[in-house]
Amino acid sequence: MFKHLLVPTDGSPLSGDAVEHAIAFARDAGARITFFHAEQRLPALYVDMGAIGDPQMLHRFHQSEDSIAHDILADAERRAVAAGVDCTTLTMSCDEPSEAIVEAVGRQGCDLIFMASHGHKGIGALLLGSETQNVLAHTRIPVLVYRRPDGIA
Repeated sequence: MFKHLLVPTDGSPLSGDAVEHAIAFARDAGARITFFHAEQRLPALYVDMGAIGDPQMLHRFHQSEDSIAHDILADAERRAVAAGVDCTTLTMSCDEPSEAIVEAVGRQGCDLIFMASHGHKGIGALLLGSETQNVLAHTRIPVLVYRRPDGIA
């Protein structure tokens, strides 16, 4: 049914669990995966202020973000390859990760988003994470939300 999953990952333990479950899901479905990481942009305040007097700050910030994204996506790719699942990786700089996720779906032609959401107990159990809610509100494709069974984020 699903042939191409977009799997956003931020490198957190919960996101890592979602990556593992997405790989198993894709393997069973015969689907491929695009692992996605949204890189934070330097807040406009810093850019407007000339990076607080350090012209190299913006460059170092982007290098750091690129390195983090590379490590996160390389780990996800390694896991997928070990499981025999075809995959690619994609990163985009953005202000809002949910908007970048929806844009990535369109660019890649994915037919399912498989993403983690922080689990909560009590009244919070009725709520999903804000990024997950924003993705659900703005995408036209199905979203499979992974939450840990124990509810611990």
